[in-house]
Amino acid sequence: MTLYERFVAAFITGERWKLYISGLGITIEIALFAGILGIIIGTIVALMKLTTDDDGRPTVLSVIATIYVDIIRGTPSVLQLLIMWFIVMASSNNGILVASLSFGINSGAYVSEIVRGGILAVDKGQMEAGRSLGLSKAATMRYIILPQAIKNVIPPLGNEFITLIKETAIVGYVSLADLTRVANQVASRTYDAFMPLIGAAIIYFVVIKIFTLLLTRLERRMRRSDNR
Repeated sequence: MTLYERFVAAFITGERWKLYISGLGITIEIALFAGILGIIIGTIVALMKLTTDDDGRPTVLSVIATIYVDIIRGTPSVLQLLIMWFIVMASSNNGILVASLSFGINSGAYVSEIVRGGILAVDKGQMEAGRSLGLSKAATMRYIILPQAIKNVIPPLGNEFITLIKETAIVGYVSLADLTRVANQVASRTYDAFMPLIGAAIIYFVVIKIFTLLLTRLERRMRRSDNR
């Protein structure tokens, strides 16, 4: 077949292009839900890791957070997904929910380090200033430290979301028809892997490029606001 005929077979015949759109929707949906959950979990875990007692030693919460981060970062995301699907939520048939939870928990470990780094990048004098104004440690963290840390963490959080989009390519293991699985399905029907897989790769690239450009634009705006 010619290249054009292979393109038609992969995307036009049987309106297969709709499968790619549907698969992309599932990919974005999982990444979005997982990203939100990852930010929530990551922020909580980061604050837990930063807790210390009066002597400056790590608390029980800090130890728990450290163990969570070590376990999640030390095991493959595909293995975590399979554990969530076959063991933790074996009674659930909602693949999107299972995948979102699995990737959200996975992302939370990486986001926690991003948030923790952003908080530690804020000058220590800010905490002392807040305490001198009569604010509690928690109030100082909430009203003074975290607002400043947000500017430090937004760019890496954007990169984490982009990574999430690519990592969702493994959700086919739990029978979800995401973009990658759709490409494989089309390839099995057309007996031609080249066009479906290259097409899926191009779609991934375009979507991630759009998010990258948006992230770059956001970073520029933040730098401009800092220079004022």
